[in-house]
Amino acid sequence: MNTVRLEIKNRKGLKLQAYLELPANQKPNQFAIFAHCFSCNSNFNAVKNISRSLSNHGFGVLRFDFTGLGRSEGEFAESHFSANVEDLLDVSAFLEENYKAPSLLVGHSLGGAAVIVAASKLENIKAVATVGSPATVSHVTHLFSHGMEEIPEKGDVEVKIGGRPFKINQEFVNNFHKTDLPKIIKNLRKPILVMHAPFDQVVGIENAHEIYHNAMHPKSFVSLDDADHLLSKSSDSIYVGNMIGTWVERYFEPEENSMISTDGEQLVGHLNLLEDNFTTSIQTKKHSFIADEPANVGGDDFGPSPYDFLSAGLAACTVMTLKMYAERKKWDLQEVFVYITYSKEHSDDLNIDVEKPTRFDHLQKKLKFVGNLDDKQKQRLKEIAAKCPVHKTLQSEVIIDTELV
Repeated sequence: MNTVRLEIKNRKGLKLQAYLELPANQKPNQFAIFAHCFSCNSNFNAVKNISRSLSNHGFGVLRFDFTGLGRSEGEFAESHFSANVEDLLDVSAFLEENYKAPSLLVGHSLGGAAVIVAASKLENIKAVATVGSPATVSHVTHLFSHGMEEIPEKGDVEVKIGGRPFKINQEFVNNFHKTDLPKIIKNLRKPILVMHAPFDQVVGIENAHEIYHNAMHPKSFVSLDDADHLLSKSSDSIYVGNMIGTWVERYFEPEENSMISTDGEQLVGHLNLLEDNFTTSIQTKKHSFIADEPANVGGDDFGPSPYDFLSAGLAACTVMTLKMYAERKKWDLQEVFVYITYSKEHSDDLNIDVEKPTRFDHLQKKLKFVGNLDDKQKQRLKEIAAKCPVHKTLQSEVIIDTELV
């Protein structure tokens, strides 16, 4: 998973702070937009957890701050409901122009109402998911009702929402009564997933019932059990992201498998120099990997380095060899940890006596065993760890033939 920071100009010329979460291979099958809750921002843990969980399902997920919130430009009074919907439309246009048109909208709380309205205006949206969302837009006005009576006299009024001060005005208040959300839901005609906590103290569960009742099939409901409205527990928001990622697969055409052919060999590595820096795709007949260089040597750090893979091969072979030996001996080996570090070390530091001092490739292997083992058994397992095939290969003279194809 990789996060790209973006700035997106909306139709009013205001810059919206945004982050694009990409899957591990940096090649999303589909794109989604996440709309945060009222007076929240895109850096809330729940927002990040849901977005990153969705990226594990192959999505590129764009999360952003609405006008006047987080690090986006503008005033909070400009962040009324219609402006939120407009921001969603502008962000969708940005994705379509620079990446690929989004096909999924996800919204939390009032953001859920906003994505429903935006989905009704965007043909490219194939599915919608809401989390703890109100059934009417005006539901949110109770949060700032304590300051509304002063607006006719003072114009701009400072109110506290969630313990934080915000300035609102009459246009801000009036805008929350303009949208007939139940009617829009009835006419949406797109798959919708409604997720809600039964004991939500901010937006009651009856809102989920009304949204679900008004929506046309296909529609789904998932209970979030003991979660709170803001999904404060990471386990709840990660669950939400994973559920959305699984649910939405049913409504998208399966992507073609674009595996690189190994041309009869065991493995192929491929780097497209026109599109990528050092990010390399590695493919076996059944599995794919990403390799890269770390940022401190000019890479993008999208995957393990070549030497990380070398160390990984040694670690994997070691634990598998120890498993087979312990099972054959019927020893109580329950878990094995192998820690590998690769470095270049001088012969003097390694206490190696050579005619001409030089630097050697050095692999340090540390073993940790879990189980009911005595010292003699542990010592024998240490000896066996040096007999795994990859260990022996690395210690032998290796011949590499290179040819052009």
